[in-house]
Amino acid sequence: MTNYDPLRAKARFAVLATFGSFMGLALAGVVGWTTIESPSMPAIDETPAVAAASVQPAVDLSDAFTNLADAVTPSVVRIEALRRNEQPDLPERWLRQFGGPTDPQGLPEVSLSVGSGFIVSPDGYILTNTHVVDDARDVTVQFADKRSLPARVIGVDPFTDVAVVKVEPDAPLPSMSLGDSDDVRVGEWVLAVGNPGVGRTPQLDFTVTAGIISARGRPLQLLQQDLSNDPRFGDNASRFQASRWAIEDFLQTDAVINPGNSGGPMINLKGQAIGINTAILSTTGAFQGYGFAVPINIARSVMEDIVEFGTVRRPRIGVEIQTVTANDADVYGLPSVAGVLIQAVDPTGPSASVLQPEDVIVALNGEEMGYSGELQGAMAEYGPGDVVALTVYRAGAPVDVRVKLDEAPFNEVPEVADEIEIHGVERLGIRVAYLSEAEARGGNYPSGGVYLAGVDRGSEAARSGVGRYAGAKLVQVGDREIGTERDLSDALAAVGRGEAVTLRFQISTDGQTRVVNVRMPG
Repeated sequence: MTNYDPLRAKARFAVLATFGSFMGLALAGVVGWTTIESPSMPAIDETPAVAAASVQPAVDLSDAFTNLADAVTPSVVRIEALRRNEQPDLPERWLRQFGGPTDPQGLPEVSLSVGSGFIVSPDGYILTNTHVVDDARDVTVQFADKRSLPARVIGVDPFTDVAVVKVEPDAPLPSMSLGDSDDVRVGEWVLAVGNPGVGRTPQLDFTVTAGIISARGRPLQLLQQDLSNDPRFGDNASRFQASRWAIEDFLQTDAVINPGNSGGPMINLKGQAIGINTAILSTTGAFQGYGFAVPINIARSVMEDIVEFGTVRRPRIGVEIQTVTANDADVYGLPSVAGVLIQAVDPTGPSASVLQPEDVIVALNGEEMGYSGELQGAMAEYGPGDVVALTVYRAGAPVDVRVKLDEAPFNEVPEVADEIEIHGVERLGIRVAYLSEAEARGGNYPSGGVYLAGVDRGSEAARSGVGRYAGAKLVQVGDREIGTERDLSDALAAVGRGEAVTLRFQISTDGQTRVVNVRMPG
């Protein structure tokens, strides 16, 4: 069975990195290599030349991609989100290797997720996915030039998977132009930009991939599933009601989307963001050519509400809908298999006296509506109090009506998590264990002290290569000797955000050491 597998910071949304190339195909179509009759290798000056005119289209396309990548990459950011888990779950290998829990005081374990985002204003507003920063206690943004700044989550919208974060820069930031996702056409070239450098491949920051728009208006039921399982929306009945407000009208692409790309921009050949990379469809967990993005028109509307009101003021017509089928088109006398069938009308809603069950909405303010996601996406661009014109088919004939929208009941989303103090050890992403002299002798370690148990995937420690010294004794941080976990905590607490510090590890019984220089996030 095929599973929908969005690129989430949660484990079930992780995918394996896959890389594709399309330029070979482009070149194969325009280059005609002359067959060499002689079985011997020709001299270099005998190799047939390729006419410049025949390769120019491919060269032009390559130059376009190069110029786009240069132009947009400075506006793309890496987002690191730290979360405290309610109950620590120590990895089994710690217990096997070190003989006991690493945190005797029972502090909750911190998890780190990595995603992408893009700057949309010079003063530091950034668009990303809700699932990248939802419930994060501490958010850090890293720029293409490797600078980092702490960020504040302005608001999240789980109904569209769009979130807004804010940094406070010292100087104007390079911001990205937003396009019009309504103008996107199937078959047009796009770039996906983001930060797949997570886990074992932290060096893959700021990667650009290319492909085409494969389809529009894909409803994947991803957000509905998340909302139905989110306990913050109350009991099962309340969560079901909340899930019905999810807006899923995804753009589909075959541009390779990798772990950590969530929240990054999908770019057209004008250098404009036309979507937010969000999900993949996969039977294996690896990329298989099906990537999905939230249309930028929906994201823009959500962002504007979040910035102005702190939440999304979602309008409603007050009807329960579904996409028209071929059978529906026959029964209701539709001109084509397109439209949105009304199943029920809320008697307390704004259209109670205007619409009725089995009406089929075919246009909103003159724009044709082919399916339910398209109608929901178009509605997201309006606000409560706006009046919209609807064309509906009723009894086999078109009827024009007007509806004054009111406000949806599920505009109150879970609150943004408060920032809390996260210690330097957790912020850096290292996991350590303290061994007494007796425990060290019993485990064949050279002496007691603080040992590196591992590093968090995607953390600054992982990117800096600290993980290669797992099992080694950490003897010094900067100029401070480390003998206990408290020594380590105090040493890292003295390191300011954005400052680099040296970690020194003892790797052998004869005292050999190695150093790793790391930078404290944010």
